[in-house]
Amino acid sequence: NRRREHLDIDIDLLKKTDPVMVLKSMMSSMKLFVLCCLCMQNTMFTVLRRYSQGVLKESYSKYEVLLVGEIIKLIYSAYKITSDLNQGEKSGPKLRYLLRRASKMAVLALIYGAMNILSFVALRNISAGIFTVFAQLKILTTATCSSVMLNRSYSMTKWRALISLMMGVLLFSEPIWNKDDLSVNPEGGNIMLGTAAVLIEVVLSGFASIYFEKVIKTDPEQLGIWERNYQLAFGSIPVYLMFILWDGGAEVGYFGGWSPVAGMLAILGAAGGMLVALSIKHGDSILKTLATTGAIILSATLDHFMLGGPLTSIMCIAGVQVILSICNYTFDASPPEAPLTVMMPPANQTFADEEMNSLTKTNGKH
Repeated sequence: NRRREHLDIDIDLLKKTDPVMVLKSMMSSMKLFVLCCLCMQNTMFTVLRRYSQGVLKESYSKYEVLLVGEIIKLIYSAYKITSDLNQGEKSGPKLRYLLRRASKMAVLALIYGAMNILSFVALRNISAGIFTVFAQLKILTTATCSSVMLNRSYSMTKWRALISLMMGVLLFSEPIWNKDDLSVNPEGGNIMLGTAAVLIEVVLSGFASIYFEKVIKTDPEQLGIWERNYQLAFGSIPVYLMFILWDGGAEVGYFGGWSPVAGMLAILGAAGGMLVALSIKHGDSILKTLATTGAIILSATLDHFMLGGPLTSIMCIAGVQVILSICNYTFDASPPEAPLTVMMPPANQTFADEEMNSLTKTNGKH
């Protein structure tokens, strides 16, 4: 009898449980898991790159590492797309359709390429210290672009948390911008040009993050994460090939100086690109920024204990400030924003793609 009573109570609780609340709980768990994975990926990538170039003194081209990472991401995304196809649906037409519809991701790849060029121009004209100071503005430009492009409104608590986070990261990077040799501008450099370049890059960084989020969440096509990753990787490959040719193979020639560590960095880079897309899908660009900011603290701590990197008292205080700022933003009690809605096209508008229409009809028959 007691067992029956317990079973009856459990059944009543299941009936009363709101399925929407269960779904939200699952989504929150997924969001936290993805953000933790992104934080760990950024940390491992930073520490491994520091070990590769600071300890082993390896001299491969960073653009080649990024290119190989994009190729890995392209192949894996294509595999995920083909494995999720419906019975009777062919992979070739699907992948060709995605490439023809990849213009929005091609724009994003060009923005990333422009940001690399602007970083190069900035560092040729201003010191690494000044560049680091201005780079922290990415936190605020991302939030501003989110307000403008996605019509999001943030509470004063969150704005204060973001400003506090920016100042904390700035203080944490004090060993970079407070060094005498890194605070001197390059000889013959144009300070105005360098400052303008880094400011434009900072704005583009915030715009690119929100643009990516908008495409993922509100685009009428509603393509999946793997499909968008496939498109972005395909658009990024020509950009990095251009940079490799422009770099001329650096000091060791094309694809010279590679090692197992460099290969691991390429794999981690590919994983990072896919985790960024997942973090934006399950969270948003600001939460993605919080995860990568937390990785700065974690990677610097590991760098100190494993590789002998700097960890001053100012950095420890700044690290605590960063953690508190992340908590203040995350646990803000203000009412949550309504989810973004998909921008549906007009009723008389259809996507002009005969091959995809035929694929849809074929799927309907099965």
